[in-house]
Amino acid sequence: MTKEERIEKAVSLFKEGYNCSQSVVAAYADLYGFTREQALRMAASFGGGIGRMRETCGAACGMFLLAGLERSAVEGADREGKAANYALVQQLAEKFKEENGALRCADLLGLSKKEPIVSTPEARTSQYYAKRPCAKMVETAARIFGDFLEQEHKL
Repeated sequence: MTKEERIEKAVSLFKEGYNCSQSVVAAYADLYGFTREQALRMAASFGGGIGRMRETCGAACGMFLLAGLERSAVEGADREGKAANYALVQQLAEKFKEENGALRCADLLGLSKKEPIVSTPEARTSQYYAKRPCAKMVETAARIFGDFLEQEHKL
C-alpha cells in the first residue's frame, strides 16, 4: 500500500465513524504486525484529544503511538532508546503544529474554556464534518507519518 493509499484509508476510517487516533493508527498498523481490531483497540482512548478531554489532538496521538513502534526503549534503562523516541515525537509534533497551528484539540476546534467535558461523542452528521477540521487533522497526521516512513525507506 502506498503512502497516499494509507492517507486515504485513514480519512476513510474517520468518515466511517472511527475516532481520529484510531483512523491514523489503523492505516499503518499492518506494517507492525497488528490487526485492524488490535489497532482500533489500542488507539481507542486517544480520540477527542485523549478521552474527549480536548487535550492533545487524537490524530497526533495516533501518530505518536506509531512513532513508538518505530523507535522506543523496551528496557527500562535504555536512555538512548527513550531519547530516540522522544526526539521523533518532538519532530512529528513540530511538523503537525507548523501545518495546523496547534497541537491541542480544543485549540484546533476553536473551543472556549467554558465548553463542558463530556464523554458522549457527537453524532457524525454532514454538519459535524462541515464544522470540524478533524478529517484534515487525520489526513495531516497520516501524511506526516508516511513522509517519515518514506525518509526512512520503510514505505
